[in-house]
Amino acid sequence: MKILLSIKPEYAYRILDGSKRFEFRRRVHRDARVKTVVIYATMPVGKVIGEFTIQRVHAEHPEQLWKMTKDFSGITENFFAEYFHGRDVGYAIEVKSVKRFKNPKKLNEYLPSGVAPQSYAYVPQ
Repeated sequence: MKILLSIKPEYAYRILDGSKRFEFRRRVHRDARVKTVVIYATMPVGKVIGEFTIQRVHAEHPEQLWKMTKDFSGITENFFAEYFHGRDVGYAIEVKSVKRFKNPKKLNEYLPSGVAPQSYAYVPQ
């Protein structure tokens, strides 16, 4: 089972090059059968550029989450702190392995609506 995440291009490419091994979220999917994340790089790219398999989803207090992930967060500590400000729990989707698409794909190949999700969307099989 797969989900699609909308990710800013700079972070999406960091995931694909291995310098960002955690994708941070305020909310995550609840279905344990999800094993793959499809990466939709938001505008100006506007394409599905790859996917990654999930090693694990970490749920921790943001302070602990940062200590655990900072070396491969791919973001600054200030950005992280602002993103999780006021939250008791933050989520980090740990990247296991990545696959970069040779030819980026259109969003409607994954989501019939062709509309990028705010947080995530389950990809129809």
